[in-house]
Amino acid sequence: MNYRSRVLSFLFALSAITYIDRTCISLVASDIKTDLAIGNDQWGWVLSAFALAYALFELPTGALGDRLGPRRVLTRVVGWWSVFTALTGTAASWLYLVVVRFLFGMGEAGAYPNASIVVSRWFPRQETGRAQAYIWAAGRVGGMLAPWVVVPVATQFGWRASFYVMGLLGLLWAVCWYVWFRDFPREKQDISTDELEYIEQNRRFRTASHHIPWRAVLRSQNMWAIMLMFHFYMYGAYFFTGWLPTYLREGRHFGKEEMQWFATLPFLLGAIGCFTGGYLSDWLAKRYGLKTGRRVVGIVGLGLSSAMILLSALTQDNSTAAIFLSMGMGFKDLTLPVSFAVCNDVGRSQSGMVSGAMNTVGQLGAVFLGVLFGYIVNVTGDFNLPLFLIAFLLLCSCLLWLRIDPTEEVILT
Repeated sequence: MNYRSRVLSFLFALSAITYIDRTCISLVASDIKTDLAIGNDQWGWVLSAFALAYALFELPTGALGDRLGPRRVLTRVVGWWSVFTALTGTAASWLYLVVVRFLFGMGEAGAYPNASIVVSRWFPRQETGRAQAYIWAAGRVGGMLAPWVVVPVATQFGWRASFYVMGLLGLLWAVCWYVWFRDFPREKQDISTDELEYIEQNRRFRTASHHIPWRAVLRSQNMWAIMLMFHFYMYGAYFFTGWLPTYLREGRHFGKEEMQWFATLPFLLGAIGCFTGGYLSDWLAKRYGLKTGRRVVGIVGLGLSSAMILLSALTQDNSTAAIFLSMGMGFKDLTLPVSFAVCNDVGRSQSGMVSGAMNTVGQLGAVFLGVLFGYIVNVTGDFNLPLFLIAFLLLCSCLLWLRIDPTEEVILT
C-alpha cells in the first residue's frame, strides 16, 4: 500500500470516529433525558449547543491548520473533542450538559477543513475527488456503526460508559496520528521517490487563507443561492444526526433493537448516496456540461428526499415510515459531494473560502433545527409535525439549485 493510501485510511477512520462520537448522544438520548429529567425543548438546546460551536469555530480551526499544519491541529482537535466526549458521561444537570456539548463542538470544529488540507498536500489532483468521496462516506459509515457500538455498551454498563469508551477511541487515534503522520510527503522518510515525485508534480497544494471577505460574498447572488441551499440542506442533515434515535423511540415507539436497525439504515444509504452522487455528477458533467451535471443531481436528490420525508410523516405504519426516512437520507446525500464540488467550480483558486462560507451558514440550519424540533414536539406532542417543516425546507434547497450556476465564478476580492 502506498503512503497516500495509508494517509487516506487515517482520514477514513477520523471521519468515522467523528460521526460515532457525534451521534453517540442521540442514541442514548432517552436514557439521559430520563436520568436528568430533561424535556424535549431543553434537549434541543443540548443538540444545538454543539452545532453552534461547530459553526463558530470551524473556520478559525481551519486557518490554524494552514499555519501550524494538520498533524498538530488534528491531534489537538481529536484530543479535545475526545476529552469532552468522555466528560459528557459525567453530566449531572441540563446546564452542565449544554456547556460540555458546546465545548465538544469547539473541539470537533475544524476536523474536515484540516482533513482537506491533508488531501491538498498528500494527493495529486487526479485523486482528490476520490479521497473526498471516501472521507465523506466514512462519516456515514461511522453513523451506521454507531448503534452497534454505543447501544450495547449503554445497555450493559449504562449510558455514561458509552461516552467513556468513545472518548478513549478518539484519544487512541490522536496518539497514532501524531506519531505516524507528517505534514508533507517529503517529511516522511520511508516514502518512495516515485510516489513523492508523483504527488508533488501533480498536486494543487497552495497556501490558503481562511479569511472570508463577507462583503464580496454578500454581493454575489450565486453565493447567496449556494449558502441558502446548504442552510436548508442542514435542517434535514441534522435531523438524522441529532434527533433520529429519539424520533424512532419516542415518536414511533421502537424498542432498542428495532431502533438499532432503523438508525443504521439511513447512514448505510447515505454512504451509498455520497459515492453515487459524486460519480454521477462528474459523469453527467462530462456528457452534458457542468451546469447540467451539478444541477440534475442537486434537484433530483433533494426533491426526492423532500418527498420521502413527507411520506414518512404521513405514514401510519412505523416500519414503513422508518424506511421512507432512510430513503430520504440516501437521496439527500446524493447532493453532499456535489455541493462541495460546486464550491470548487465557482471558487476556483478561492474554493476554500467559498466552501467555508457555505458550511458556516449551513451549520446555522443545524442550530435552528436542534431547537425548533424540540419545541415543536414539546408544545404539540407530535413528533411528525417537524418532519413537514424539514420536507418543506429540503424542497426550498432543491429549488435553489435552479439558481446555482457552477460556471459562474465567485470573485472574492
